[in-house]
Amino acid sequence: MGIREDVNLLGRTLGQVLKEQEGEDFFNLVEEVRALVRRARGGEGSAQLQALVAGLGTDDAENLLRAFTWYFQLVNLAEEYERVRVLSEAKGVRPQSLEKALSDLKTLGLSAEQTETLISRVSLGLTFTAHPTEMRRRTVRNHLVEVAEAIPELGNPELTEEATLRVAAHIEAMWSTPELRRLKPTVQDEVKGGLSYLPVIAQALPRLQRDLERAFVHIYGRHSDARLPLSFSSWMGGDRDGNPFVTPEATRETLELHRERARELLLEHIRQAYADLSQEGGGEEPYRQTLRDLHNAVRDGQPVALLPTLEALDARLRQDGQARSADQLLTPLLTVARTFGQHLVSLDLREHSQLTGAAVAELLRSAGVSENYDDLPEHAKLDVLSAELRSRRPLWPAGMPFTAELERTIGPIREVQRAVEKVGPRAFGRYIISMSESVSDILEPLLLAREVGFRILPVPLFETLGDLQRAPSVMWELLSLPEYRAVLGSDVQEIMLGYSDSNKDAGFLAANWALHEAQRQISAVCQRSNVPWRFFHGRGTSIGRGGGPASRAILGQPAGTIDAGLRITEQGEALADKYSHPVLAHRNLEQALYGLLLSAARPQADLPTAWTDALTAASEVSARTYRALVEDDHFLPFFEAVTPIHEIARLNIASRPVRRPGAPTLSNLRAIPWVMSWTQNRSNLPGWYGLPEAIEQMGLDVAREMYRQWPFFRSVLDNAQMALAKSDPQIFDDYLSLGGAGTELAERLQHAYEGAVRLVEAVIGGELLAGEPRLKQSIALRNPYIDPIHRIQVELLRRSRAEENGLDTYERPLLLSVQGIAAGVRNTG
Repeated sequence: MGIREDVNLLGRTLGQVLKEQEGEDFFNLVEEVRALVRRARGGEGSAQLQALVAGLGTDDAENLLRAFTWYFQLVNLAEEYERVRVLSEAKGVRPQSLEKALSDLKTLGLSAEQTETLISRVSLGLTFTAHPTEMRRRTVRNHLVEVAEAIPELGNPELTEEATLRVAAHIEAMWSTPELRRLKPTVQDEVKGGLSYLPVIAQALPRLQRDLERAFVHIYGRHSDARLPLSFSSWMGGDRDGNPFVTPEATRETLELHRERARELLLEHIRQAYADLSQEGGGEEPYRQTLRDLHNAVRDGQPVALLPTLEALDARLRQDGQARSADQLLTPLLTVARTFGQHLVSLDLREHSQLTGAAVAELLRSAGVSENYDDLPEHAKLDVLSAELRSRRPLWPAGMPFTAELERTIGPIREVQRAVEKVGPRAFGRYIISMSESVSDILEPLLLAREVGFRILPVPLFETLGDLQRAPSVMWELLSLPEYRAVLGSDVQEIMLGYSDSNKDAGFLAANWALHEAQRQISAVCQRSNVPWRFFHGRGTSIGRGGGPASRAILGQPAGTIDAGLRITEQGEALADKYSHPVLAHRNLEQALYGLLLSAARPQADLPTAWTDALTAASEVSARTYRALVEDDHFLPFFEAVTPIHEIARLNIASRPVRRPGAPTLSNLRAIPWVMSWTQNRSNLPGWYGLPEAIEQMGLDVAREMYRQWPFFRSVLDNAQMALAKSDPQIFDDYLSLGGAGTELAERLQHAYEGAVRLVEAVIGGELLAGEPRLKQSIALRNPYIDPIHRIQVELLRRSRAEENGLDTYERPLLLSVQGIAAGVRNTG
């Protein structure tokens, strides 16, 4: 069976359940809406569809939303299985595989030794973050997993009947299962949700390791001991920026959960290796004895030399002539142990610079060092901080409990310190400072960590356009300080770059160019300072937050800026999209590693001045265009009228509030709800606005040349065409009827969209997504079926806003509509 057959069978099964559970009349209503939507897409029947939607009762509206949402959930499963099937049946060397990476590196002139050195130098760090736009309850996801596991059997004549019954049972159960969370998810809910994908990744890693070993043999003709340059970390349970629920206790519970899950994962793989390595020698089973002792020590939480024990066992197998057993039967355990160890993932801590600064000010005040640290100019702050870093004395009296404020800031550091003492240094990752604007912001956490006797490595997060532009000078000053260099030692300096706030601050193109230039200039600073560095990219899933295929983004990095590798955030529905199946996890990881190795091998080169001048001028024009829009006096009311932002704020999708503290403004609205709002009305504004003016500024000839020859610009424009292709002006018109129709802002957006499509197509030399036919087909297939959810959402918004306390009355169906649209368009945040 193919994807169309799978979709048809799943759709028919859902239809049968609707008939049985809701009756023939409702089933007929669903079919009538489907038919009217198809006609409306063809230019007929729009008024009839509008009248039908306007006359819906709340119950029917809610059930229609649920029906079409379930349709999309099932389509997503069919598409996922199709990807698995295609990957499983692929023959030969796949594009962007590890073998292709080594082949391309050899073509570039790298020897086997140079390739091994490259692999040992770089690392791809994937960081799971608690910014969930994945809104499905875990109970619902479990039903969907069961349906997904049955899809491969639907095409097997011997299994189809049983599989069909199982699919129908789970769809029947899902229909009667509440989709919406009754309570806001806790931090621990988010942690458990993110960690649930690690066992799937653990299944993919041994195959990936064997791919690397085989690639060396095929390409270079010899064996290699190179190991996968992969690591995993998490912010869930450690990201305190704007989230009052990430308390020291929440961090402690997270670290305990990490240890528990790591133990479960290790024990599972030790048991499997024990079952497989049954060879006998001298009347004993020597390999099993080693594994039995290791199993018992891990199970009982005893100190254990995990990797030395397993690596010694691997060497013993090979010495005993059991190389195949080592490669096939021990590699899964050895790979899991190397990657996840007893820590599972490295937990980062993140805190806002204002709070770390306030905590340091309290410490300095209590020690009589400075009564007014908060009010000092930057140079004076640096004098105080440098002097304290040269000293080893604590600022808080020994044995005296911290104040409540200090405990909230220093407590999480103490918890990671305890975890490191229990399972080793990889239990903790780095300390991220949000909204880093100055050198003092980066130094302050060092004093906080010293109070508990723990060493941390601070990572500045440069987020806004201004912060990105100042970042090179901040890093130069930081790396020039002897006191800081003494802390850093020979470790890698990480620098985090924020896509979300820079985009919300300056728009799509200006943010991308600012990120590009910040990387180039910071890399030069680190080179001059003789410091190894690694950029940490805070990407979301949406184009407006740095989303798009990871390999494309990595290959688009400026040449010469990947030194010790990269870190990348993995967020929201991206986790399910990439890591719900071992085959998908393997493919996503190998593509990302391909991008990393090829980009790291690319020599530093000066870009043509014509290109950089053109893009600098274009980004300035684009930023002015964008700022003129969002700073318009009428923009905020317009935004609140034509998007469901207030409804999204009521949705229990995350433990974090949708705004940072303070009176509601555009500036303190978080980037996820900002982007999600524009996704809901299908304008996708953050992913393209300002492009027409930018392309006109640079000129079509220059833009076409850059698109052909410059990976960075090609990546930017390819992401923009995806955002434009997922936009829908016909749907957006419906949302304009809520209060924006006929306004100057509405006309500005409509005109800008038309110009963006026309000019992007002129640059790429064809229709949007002409080079990605499968994605284009997926969008075309989805659009007619997502229309009813949009139409019903608009009608419910109209009713809700016309009634006093209307949001309370229509909250549930509105939130169902938000969830349904997210399922239909994906890449929501």
